[in-house]
Parts: sequence; structure tokens; C-alpha cells
Amino acid sequence: MGPSPLFTPVQLGGTSLAHRIVQAPCTRMRCDVESRGIGVPGPRMAKYYGDRANAGGLQITEATDICLDASAYPRVPGVFTDSQLQGWRKVTNAVHAKGGFIFSQLWHTGRASSPAMRGGKQPISSSDVPMSGKWIDGTDCAENPPRPMSVDEIHDVTKEWAAAAKRAVEVAGFDGVEIHGANGYLLEQFLHDNINQRTDEYGGSLENRYRFLLEVVSAVTEAIGAERTGLRLSPFNYYQDTRDSDPNGHWLAICEKLASLPESGRPAYVHMVEPRFDEVLDEEQKMASLEEYTSEKGMKRNSLTPFRRALELGGIKFLACGNFNHDDAVTKLENKEADLIVFGRHFVANPDLVERFKNGWPLNPYDRSTFYGADPLEKGYNDYPFYEYKQ
Repeated sequence: MGPSPLFTPVQLGGTSLAHRIVQAPCTRMRCDVESRGIGVPGPRMAKYYGDRANAGGLQITEATDICLDASAYPRVPGVFTDSQLQGWRKVTNAVHAKGGFIFSQLWHTGRASSPAMRGGKQPISSSDVPMSGKWIDGTDCAENPPRPMSVDEIHDVTKEWAAAAKRAVEVAGFDGVEIHGANGYLLEQFLHDNINQRTDEYGGSLENRYRFLLEVVSAVTEAIGAERTGLRLSPFNYYQDTRDSDPNGHWLAICEKLASLPESGRPAYVHMVEPRFDEVLDEEQKMASLEEYTSEKGMKRNSLTPFRRALELGGIKFLACGNFNHDDAVTKLENKEADLIVFGRHFVANPDLVERFKNGWPLNPYDRSTFYGADPLEKGYNDYPFYEYKQ
């Protein structure tokens, strides 16, 4: 019997990985607060990422603001002040000291953050279509609809993304960045046709709707190199009222376009969320819901595999995430449906997850109530134990 596919090496752009277990980007809201909208990674975060670092392994950070008010979420980090960059440098040093690699996930949330969180600024998006319900600060989304971005603003945010990527790599010491184009945040607000109502060159046709995304990819790869650039997408996402009319066809076309880009502008990897994953519905409910409007009778649809195959033609590695355990991760790799598997909740609760998988040790259970902040902040963060091997 050969080695587990989880523990075979893989080349990811310019990064040589020893295994295929990746720590997922998970918002944890544990920064030190410097001032409104400025969260700074402190010793708490350096320990968190340092504890989960492992030789030859890849970690992707929690979503990180590219500029002031990119999200303004409480205790969420950024890469736009010197204090933030120096805080991240301590994190990357801790990871590199253990022989690991770490990418920074960079985001702008668009309409997903309220005016109150942004010092009174109206949210921006592709269109003036508000989310339903309330923002995390309790204010009503419909009462404060987003403002459609001007073309100049789109260009400015694109430049911000590239500048943030350059600071993350050159000052904070990251090995690369992941562009957040998923989960209902700004870039995805342009991709989904139930949100993007524009009639200019950034709306209407699919080619126009993915224009902003491709311009960000181009700017970031030019700033730091394609070998240091990843991209996260979530075609089957429902989160924050994203529900595209044809996720299979539209995201396949996006992947084919990415694969056809010049090598110097082609991301090293694409990271996608399994269709079964949802923040509200269970797996069976989510797949049944997708089937209602995306699948023709007798056809197998709603799988990441076609996207993986399209990207593979361009030499783009494929990362899959969404409710994986050890066994189905192995199956996914054995079937060549992904190059690496990304784990979120299990990495939250098991700082030594890689060693636990390698040795067949049991896992700590996770506490969902502490995922997004806690009181005290250490609870559910740096208090999960390492495995104690007893002979």
C-alpha cells in the first residue's frame, strides 16, 4: 500500500508543499483594536497561526481588509497600516520558523458591511440591490441599500487590491495572497446575475460581469507574480443572497477564461467551495435546493469537477473545501478531483491536525459558538489542546 495521497508533495506556483492539507481562511475576529476599522494582529494571532504551522504545509489567513472600510468588521485584520503589517510579520515569522508557508486572503465586502460599521459611508456594490435581513451590527440592510460603484471606483479598488498584495508579500512577509472572489463579497456581487443589474461594461453579459474579477487578478499577478497568486470562488454559494441562475455554465466559462490567460497573469490556484456546503441548509437540503433550478432530468450536475478539469488545462491547481473529513479528502484526491484539500473547522479545533491525520489520532470537537469572536478572546482560539500521545 502506497503513501496516503494527503501526504504526497505538490508544487503550488512558486511554493513546494510537502503535503496536501491546507488550513482554510476562517474569519475569527481576534485582532487587537487600534481604532475604528483598524484591527492589528497581536501575539494572540501569532500564536494561533504559529501553533497550526507545520513543515511544508500551507495556511491561508482569515479574510483581510485591503484598505480602510473594506469590511470594517469587528476585530478583523488589514494590510494597510504599518502597525498591521508589522503585526502580520510576527505571524509569518512564526509560520516560517516551523518550515510552513502562509498566504493572505484579501477582501472587500462591498454591500456586506453596514454604513454604521464604516463611519457612516454608504456600502458599495455592483448595483443598488440590498441584502435581506440585518448586518452583523443589527442594522437593517434594506434601509441602507448599496451604491453602485462608478467605473473610476472599480479601477481604484483594483489598484488597492494590487497595492495590498504587494504590501502583504514585501512588508508582512507572506508567501502569496488569495483574492477573495467568493461568499457574497464585493467581487462576487459582480459575478452573480441576481445582484449585478448594471448596464455598462461591468454588467449584463457574463463577460462583463467577470471583468472586475479578471482585472483584479491581472493587477495582483502583475504586482507580486502569478506564482504567488491564488483565487477563491464559490459558484454554488447562497450566502448573503447570492444565487446565480446558471452556476454550472457561468463558472465553467470563468474557469475556461482563467485557464486561457497568459502564464504571467494566470493564478497559481483556484480554491472552491463544495456545492454541498451552506451556512444555513444541511447538505441534503442544499443539494436538493440546487437541483430544483440547475439540473436537467437525468444529468449529473452541481459538482466542482468540471471546473477542476477546465482549470487543469491551464496548469492551474485546484483546492477544494467544504465539510471534508480525512476519509473523503483521501477519496477526493484519489479520484484526482482536487490537488489539495482545505480544512476549516477541524483546523480551528486541532492545532496539530496534520499530525493527527498522519497518525490516525482522534480529533478535538469544535465549538461553533466561538468561531466568530468570544469572551474572553482566547476561548475557542488558543485553548484547544495538542494531542498527548501516551505509550
